[in-house]
Amino acid sequence: MATNPTIRARYQSVLRNHVRSSAFAVLFILSGCVVGPNYEKPEAVTPPAYKETGDWVVAKPADTVPKGQWWLAFDDPVLNELIEQVSVSNQTLAGAEARYRQSQAAVLGARSALFPTLGASGGAARSRTAAGTSSRYDIGLDARWEVDLWGRVRRLVEAARAGEEASAADLAAVRLSLQAQLAIVYFQVRVADAGRVLLEATLKAFQSSFDVTSNRYRAGVVGKVDVVQAETQLKSVEAQLIDLRATRAQLEHAVAVLIGRPPALFTLEPWARPFHIPGVPPGVPSTLLERRPDIAAAERRMAAANAQIGVAQAAYYPSLSLTGGAGFASDSLSTLISSPSRVWALGLGLAGTILDFGARSADVDQARATYDEAVANYRQTVLEAFQEVEDNLAVVRWLGEEARVQDDATRLARESVTLTLNQYKAGTVGTLNVVIVQAAQLNEERSTVTLLGRRLAATVALIRALGGTWEGQ
Repeated sequence: MATNPTIRARYQSVLRNHVRSSAFAVLFILSGCVVGPNYEKPEAVTPPAYKETGDWVVAKPADTVPKGQWWLAFDDPVLNELIEQVSVSNQTLAGAEARYRQSQAAVLGARSALFPTLGASGGAARSRTAAGTSSRYDIGLDARWEVDLWGRVRRLVEAARAGEEASAADLAAVRLSLQAQLAIVYFQVRVADAGRVLLEATLKAFQSSFDVTSNRYRAGVVGKVDVVQAETQLKSVEAQLIDLRATRAQLEHAVAVLIGRPPALFTLEPWARPFHIPGVPPGVPSTLLERRPDIAAAERRMAAANAQIGVAQAAYYPSLSLTGGAGFASDSLSTLISSPSRVWALGLGLAGTILDFGARSADVDQARATYDEAVANYRQTVLEAFQEVEDNLAVVRWLGEEARVQDDATRLARESVTLTLNQYKAGTVGTLNVVIVQAAQLNEERSTVTLLGRRLAATVALIRALGGTWEGQ
């Protein structure tokens, strides 16, 4: 029985559409496959509470929460202004920001492999043979698409995105580190200013003692040795004052570089004012793991290393490429853009490695080992982070205790000088006794100032160790 041509044509059209749809369905299903392990965050050893403080406050993950202006807690307007300049002008931070932009570009580059590439071409050629001279003209578009059957490209995108997030965390870590470094150096400058005030007052007192001793020597009340002892003490303080000025100059230069300015163009005016040291709250929050940028960066590098395992495993499977082209080709330029000159081509390529003598297995083993290394680095970063917090909690606590005892020692040293000077004026003790108690007082006064600087630095270090603040989110 003859088949109606219309029915046959319709049947063939339906069959072609069905085959085409089935082929696209198969490609779609295959393109949904992703080889390699899906990332799961490994556990890290975390204590139930901080040893050096006690209370543990449970908090939700907050790694993306802004850390806030922690430096405002020190109530120093000059420090506030300087730290704001770090984000604007510091060149180390600028370099970290540029690295972050590199990682952003890497994500876009990896993602582009998910889509076809399209190219254009055109040409003109003229040749001469025995049959005569001929010309050839062509223009066209070419497309190529490597189907991501096994998820290799998607794993590359996953790794690049994790790398971008790690770079963002690195940027935050650099910013926090530079801010903390600036605060510590700035407080060292202010401690030097306090030391200068102390030494200048001491120098004035020692000059007065030297003048009194010289007058008593001329009056024949004391011997030459008393004058020499008083002058030795005076010169010693003068030398300490000169040394302190050199130290302050170096610290001022360090502040200038941290805010991105040449030392010659920056001056930090001396300023002796009371220091405000913020107290540590009784419950330090447990958001350390979610808050610290270096821990966040280590965790994201684990995710990137995990994705690279899938990239290496995808090499075991064949790759599928689709190619196509369309355009015009003609012997005459006048008929180039016309239906008879139209040309097209479609192609499909399947390629895979049969024998590589263990190269792919080695790549997978290397990727797994890299991931294991990233896990170890992450866990070590967590342990070191807790150590930093515990260290600085202990230092802040015990330096506070030491400061209270040191204040008593300084008060007693001052009282001893007052009593001894009264005895000296009454003639019951000699110059040596005055020199001894004055030197003891100066030592206690300088210890008080030095201890103040250590407490400020430890407080800044604790805030940095907690990721930028100790307030719960």
